[in-house]
Amino acid sequence: MSRKATTVITPRRRAGMPAPGWAARTARNWQAYCSGGRRFQEGGIMSSNHASVRAAGAAGDQPCFDPTAYGTGPGDSVAEASENAAITHHGTTIGKRAYQYTATAGHLVAVDAGSSQPAAKIFYVAFTVDGQDLNTRPLTFFYNGGPGSSSVFVLLGSFAPKRIKTSMPGFTPPPPYTLEDNPDSLLDKSDLVFINPVGTGYSAAIAPFKNKDFWGVDQDARSITQFIKRYLTANDRWNSPKFLFGESYGTPRSAVLSYLLHEDGVDLNGITLQSSILDYSQAGNPIGALPTAVADAWYHKKTRLTPPPADLPTLMESAALFARSDYAKALEKFPKADPATLKKLSDFTGIDQTTLTAWGLDITAGDSHGRTLFLISLLQSQGLALGSYDGRVTGVDSGIAADISPNAGGNDPSMTAVAGVYTAMWNNYLNDGLKFTSNSAFTDLNDKAFQNWDFSHIDPTGAQKGIDAKGDVILYTAGDLAATMSLNVDLKVLSANGYYDFVTPFYQTVMDLQKMPLVDAAVRKNLSAKFYPSGHMIYLEAASRTALKADVAAMIDAATSDHQAMARIRSLQTLKTG
Repeated sequence: MSRKATTVITPRRRAGMPAPGWAARTARNWQAYCSGGRRFQEGGIMSSNHASVRAAGAAGDQPCFDPTAYGTGPGDSVAEASENAAITHHGTTIGKRAYQYTATAGHLVAVDAGSSQPAAKIFYVAFTVDGQDLNTRPLTFFYNGGPGSSSVFVLLGSFAPKRIKTSMPGFTPPPPYTLEDNPDSLLDKSDLVFINPVGTGYSAAIAPFKNKDFWGVDQDARSITQFIKRYLTANDRWNSPKFLFGESYGTPRSAVLSYLLHEDGVDLNGITLQSSILDYSQAGNPIGALPTAVADAWYHKKTRLTPPPADLPTLMESAALFARSDYAKALEKFPKADPATLKKLSDFTGIDQTTLTAWGLDITAGDSHGRTLFLISLLQSQGLALGSYDGRVTGVDSGIAADISPNAGGNDPSMTAVAGVYTAMWNNYLNDGLKFTSNSAFTDLNDKAFQNWDFSHIDPTGAQKGIDAKGDVILYTAGDLAATMSLNVDLKVLSANGYYDFVTPFYQTVMDLQKMPLVDAAVRKNLSAKFYPSGHMIYLEAASRTALKADVAAMIDAATSDHQAMARIRSLQTLKTG
């Protein structure tokens, strides 16, 4: 997610809550109460005996209450450096096979790379299938974007064993909501770890560090590198095949993270980039956005093409060709654009020629409030606006609704369609299903992190690729990904985009990947791109989620079935860490 708004999810418990005084008593003994409780001490982490924890877990679930106050401001931190976890045991069926798995929700400590002193407590949720060979069992790390987003969206929406039931692209009505077994869970192919960066969820800096110390492109990637290394050590997973899955800002995070991990001796087998933004200088490029506008117009039956397109993929091919040819020329020549091109643009988008001319033919033009004119104009006669994250979704855009900022409180129609179900079901699942409870509020989106984010970035060549001389954000991370792929020639990369996503348009991703500085043809074969009739959060649409799961599973299979490639990746890791 790249939304900049803040939604704070407040913990709550259902009927049958503990008697008064329970929290205080638990706070005094919380390390013993939380499974695997560990204290980071000078000289290193004093780890629990993981074998004994697993053995104890066989006797039943082990809840965790955490009384720590996790502040989300730039100057906030926590004083203690403990690791904790709630451990619960579950079963699910994927396809025709039953799986028994363990869910772990808690904290691991990420250290400062220079001093090895505790730097941040990172909250995570992991799902691991029981009884597997850890040397061959794949392991995938997930995160959302923002920057400033927790992983709750990808966790409850995509490939965890449980998922929320939504009515996308329609509005999901108020409660009661449903949390259901996920037939598209990726647990049949990989263990899953969902990471909440500092300042999100229950993650925070450890004093003397402050949250703001981790709010930046490189700072963030370094902290997640340390978290991943800590997870591998704590769970004996160094030799497992390793994958990343990042959404939205999570895609530049993956590009930077992949290189940092390689430099630290952690070589990956695969990366999924969902809803990419690898070149911020191209954000708002009308050429890259035009095919998405055409998809939105087609869905709402506003295109006027003759003959009508046979299907959406065929329409997208013709829209992309028009965007990079006639449309690109018309933008350059405006106001002397070819009349035939202007008519075709109108037929493609459903916007009349006079209005398009007033916009300078720029399909991404905005009003004084930052609202994209196309999104509020296509269905204006019906008093509706399109969602920027998913153009199939509409919201009321008349009366006071037209003056509500779409970037405040998740008021974009795409977000209001699912915000309620996410808030309610995450609290229910975390407290009752995963048995982790806290006095603190769980922060799903932290606006303060976005506002204080340092977009400076030093790429693998030592060049500044984050902010230009004027202080404008020009973050470019496709080069980091290209560097990692060039060094780890067996790394598989899957790029996944929704056709209806105006925030990170699919065709802009195509152009960014085409321009990526990766010349070697053999290595480029490891990069594939897939597209789905969905929005920014591809997985919220049922058929697209099933298709995306199949594509990610195929990438994992391809990466792990090539035994020579697996041996080369492990050799790279050994050279760095041996």
